[in-house]
Amino acid sequence: MTYQSQSVAKPYFIAALGLFTGQIVFGLIMGLQYVVGDFLFPYIPFNVARMVHTNLLIVWLLFGFMGASYYLVPEESETELHSPQLALALFWIFLVAGALTILGYLLVPYAALAKMTGNDLLPTMGREFLEQPTITKIGIVVVCLGFLYNIAMTVLKGRKTVISMILLGGLLGLALLFLFAFYNPVNLVLDKFFWWWVVHLWVEGVWELILGAILSFILIKVTGVDREIIEKWLYVIISMTLITGIIGTGHHYFWIGTPEYWQWWGSIFSAMEPIPFFMMVVFAFNMINRRRRNHPNKAATLWALGTAVMAFLGAGIWGFMHTLSPVNYYTHGSQITAAHGHLAFFGAYAMIVMAIISYAMPLLRGHGATSGVWSQRFEVWSFWLMTGSMIAITLFLTGAGILQVHLQRMASPPTPFMETQNQIHLFYWLREWAGLFFLLGLILYLTSFFAGRKNLAPSS
Repeated sequence: MTYQSQSVAKPYFIAALGLFTGQIVFGLIMGLQYVVGDFLFPYIPFNVARMVHTNLLIVWLLFGFMGASYYLVPEESETELHSPQLALALFWIFLVAGALTILGYLLVPYAALAKMTGNDLLPTMGREFLEQPTITKIGIVVVCLGFLYNIAMTVLKGRKTVISMILLGGLLGLALLFLFAFYNPVNLVLDKFFWWWVVHLWVEGVWELILGAILSFILIKVTGVDREIIEKWLYVIISMTLITGIIGTGHHYFWIGTPEYWQWWGSIFSAMEPIPFFMMVVFAFNMINRRRRNHPNKAATLWALGTAVMAFLGAGIWGFMHTLSPVNYYTHGSQITAAHGHLAFFGAYAMIVMAIISYAMPLLRGHGATSGVWSQRFEVWSFWLMTGSMIAITLFLTGAGILQVHLQRMASPPTPFMETQNQIHLFYWLREWAGLFFLLGLILYLTSFFAGRKNLAPSS
């Protein structure tokens, strides 16, 4: 480590990986419930497992983003973190609040949980991805404000770089857009219109700024390419991201009661959303080809390159497959949507968090640039196993989605829903087996930290 206060990133990374493991376990439970309908019923119904699965995804990624910020901002700003004590206090507040919320989902009926937590005073619950009790949402706002204050004060007192400013902009946007989680109008069209201002503008807007900043930081460290070159690329990528992502929100407005012009705006600009992801692929490989140093942490380099490629496939290609309104008319809400969601979240966000953890953890543990040969081998194996498994999951869900659309939405007469599910049963079993291999890859990733030891290789 260059600065002592960077050590506060370590508990955030550990919590992120723990919650990630929980997310995968509940994903496997859900996958089995698709084919064995009464599995764990009534103890963990499908709707509860899904709620836990998606909420853990959001929370562990937020822990990862916060840990990444606490690690890279001091180096970028060339100064110690403004308040390490505040960072640690917010960590425990966020972790305890998150754990209590998950336990609430599992142990208390959702309606009773809403009543217990004061949802009648400020109704915010009951919406997909935003199921958190109102009191938890208020806690998230408090944590975000404290986190932003800590990062902003660090940036203000130190060197200002393009990476730190874009990261700060992304984090600020994340916090501001979450405030729409408190706006819950009675009108369903209005509700859905602004609900996407949280969900879409997070994952296809400000989160991409965070992704670009973290990826640029890692590439500077592992390649030694001049900062000016990387920053120019970053400017262009972020500009395209914001232009296409903000107006591309319209591809969620096709069928919810909004004006017809959204079908044109949404189709045109969301069709352009793969462009910044393709630019990210070219950017990453271009920087590797220009590298001035051969960094010993091959695993971190592999995760960084994998992030660009898989984000382009998941968010770009699979997103484009069903984003045009004439196509989306048949595919929306099908398993094709699930295929896109799984690959996009893994490629764009899970992998960049694992990349920064892969790069930073050996340094945080005092091991140098890497934690030894075996640690690197375990990480590389885990990369290929998790990446291959996620591609398999995506292909199986895509196959299920195509058959679902054909049977349920295009056939004449349409096949009933449950009969359609029986027809695509095999794809669900294949998806479950691929999920088990993904879990094995995650176990190898976690094992790499225990296989690690101090390394005498230089940490530059």
